Amino acid sequence: MNSAMNSAVTPAIEIRGLTKNFGQAEIIRGVDLTIAPGERHAIIGPNGAGKSTLFNLVSGMFKPTAGEVRLHGERISGLPPYAVNRRGLSRSFQVSSVFTNMTVRENVRCGVLWSMGQKYAFWKSVRASRAVQERTAEILAMVGLTDKADLPAALLPYADQRTLEIAITIAGGPSVVMLDEPTAGMSHSETARAVALIRAATAAKTLLIVEHDMGVVFGLADRISVLCYGEIIATGTPEEIRGDPRVREAYLGDEAGLEAAQ
Repeated sequence: MNSAMNSAVTPAIEIRGLTKNFGQAEIIRGVDLTIAPGERHAIIGPNGAGKSTLFNLVSGMFKPTAGEVRLHGERISGLPPYAVNRRGLSRSFQVSSVFTNMTVRENVRCGVLWSMGQKYAFWKSVRASRAVQERTAEILAMVGLTDKADLPAALLPYADQRTLEIAITIAGGPSVVMLDEPTAGMSHSETARAVALIRAATAAKTLLIVEHDMGVVFGLADRISVLCYGEIIATGTPEEIRGDPRVREAYLGDEAGLEAAQ
């Protein structure tokens, strides 16, 4: 993308010398990464590479041992997750984390409240806010869950629960969206629908995604970074990554997955 090439533009995410130790184990080893506004960037790597740990560091779930993370030029490393979220970064998780005892509509509405400047008050019903209701309805329509809006989230099929989680992630109007294996466990047709949804839901936003399905990665990402044993060994376009011998060496027997993405 043009923005990715323009050094004058403040990066959406800038990671410098990021390190995370758990005891004597160094899981993330001095990672440097710059992601431009509006870029769709995928993180791939073999199991145990540190992808989820890196996600947790960027989103505030973990505090780094060293290094820093900046969001639109502002340092966010070390801030708690809610503070990172309030600065415009929202993420999903590997395991679905919707509120199963609430309806689909209520789940999305919770995500909308912050972006609409609403606060909880025991004497005031959020149902009375037309703006909140309209924005909630808009998101439900965008993700195709309008007809299931009044169902308890616990009753949704697995793929729809993942869809609901994406809806919650974008409900607060973040500028940066992080999705952690959003198509895991989905069938081929469900994955195709999820990819179309991700494209639509993150239009004009910055996307950072961890995903094991190479077809999804190579079809969705503008650029890809390969994490191996806590270090980024390659970053480039899908074409550059597909042909990089270091990437093939990292995946060893999983080259078939790279070939299938061509």
